[in-house]
Amino acid sequence: MANLPQEFKAIRATFVTLEKLGELRGCIGRLEAARPLAEDIAENAYSAAFQDPRFPPVRENELDQLEIHLSLLTPAEPMTFTSEQNLLDQMQPGLDGLILAEGSRRGTFLPSVWEQLPEPVEFLNHLKLKAGLPSSYWSDTLKVWRYRTEVVE
Repeated sequence: MANLPQEFKAIRATFVTLEKLGELRGCIGRLEAARPLAEDIAENAYSAAFQDPRFPPVRENELDQLEIHLSLLTPAEPMTFTSEQNLLDQMQPGLDGLILAEGSRRGTFLPSVWEQLPEPVEFLNHLKLKAGLPSSYWSDTLKVWRYRTEVVE
């Protein structure tokens, strides 16, 4: 770590996404910055390849088919809204990553998910499902935070 440029020593949150032939093959990251950027990237890359519970570990014969996408996250900021429609109106497709929480249920979508879910209502409904809630769920206690990413490919 001592020989790394200063920007790699900064405390940052990252996600590492692996794609194989254009399909998701692993994605692991942290929403809160807790360790130096270089360490966060290394740990998340290893975890995306070998510890994403949705996929078997990456095999050597897959390496030449993998693309690695690195997302550097900005700190998440809480959103204030008065209704589901008000939240939808504030969402910025292609730019916002969202964290949604209700009690112990929590889910996030990186801004890159807008490519598959370009409509705000569709994005939000799928995020609710990811958090373990029905897509039609709404509550005044629902919490949402927004963040942005810088993507390195």
